[in-house]
Amino acid sequence: MKAITALFFLFCFLVPSALAQLQFGFYGRSCPRAETIVANVVANRFRSDRTIPAALLRMQFHDCFVRGCDASLLIDPRPGRPSEKSTGPNASVRGFEIIDEAKRQLEIACPRRVSCADIVTLATRDAVALAGGPRFSVPTGRRDGLRSNPNDVNLPGPTIPVAAAIQTFAAQGMSVNDMVTLIGGGHSVGVAHCSLFQDRLADPAMDRTLNARLRNTCRSPNDPSVFLDQKTPFTVDNAIYGEIQRQRGILRIDQNMGLDGSTRGIVSGFASSNTLFRQRFAQAMVKMGRIRVLTGTAGEIRRNCRVFNNGR
Repeated sequence: MKAITALFFLFCFLVPSALAQLQFGFYGRSCPRAETIVANVVANRFRSDRTIPAALLRMQFHDCFVRGCDASLLIDPRPGRPSEKSTGPNASVRGFEIIDEAKRQLEIACPRRVSCADIVTLATRDAVALAGGPRFSVPTGRRDGLRSNPNDVNLPGPTIPVAAAIQTFAAQGMSVNDMVTLIGGGHSVGVAHCSLFQDRLADPAMDRTLNARLRNTCRSPNDPSVFLDQKTPFTVDNAIYGEIQRQRGILRIDQNMGLDGSTRGIVSGFASSNTLFRQRFAQAMVKMGRIRVLTGTAGEIRRNCRVFNNGR
């Protein structure tokens, strides 16, 4: 009994109090239709653009891995005032208009209640389900950050070694399993431009048929893009892990996860069980959405997701 009490005491003091303040159904009284409004906006866009899940997954990842899930990525740069959005790694992040539309409708329904950070989290969750991925609940109650500085952006690239990727995720409180789950899950519906995987095309171990097809595509001008999952490119599922096992990983980090001793077993487990992948992906998404969140009176609830309330 003493051991249990000690562990509980340790948990209370080591886990940031902000995590405890996130709640399932946080807007149940203050804005009862909040989650429905976001879901409808995402579904409406998905009907005309099935690539939206990939865009929103990338948006949430790029936001949460820089100073936490605080919607700092959404701030527009201004003359003399760059923001996270203006950096190279974020230049191709898209889908901001979906967040804008959800915010517009929420400000009509319940002004100054729902944060942009929560909209990103909810919209991504809904997009995953629309793409055939797991349906899961996410706690809400995040508030929006007051800082968006390009110097804070230090995101992993597609050629990052597995060991370095593990360190990057660990710095955010994420495990190796979380890393393999989120990278594979995000890339299951993602695309990459040819300029990002030239190293893989030079790899003699890459599946020859796929290599030839990619080389042919990449001969076209304007740096064309290809699906990272050649099997089920519009579905959030475990297919990409099987592709990795067959030397059909297009990005270096994807293929290396199937080769490295610290991640190979996880890739194999996901390749053999979509049920396991779906369970772990839902858990990892919820966990990522908790990274260094602002709650209570910290930060603000933006009126416009692209601008701080004080106009800075």
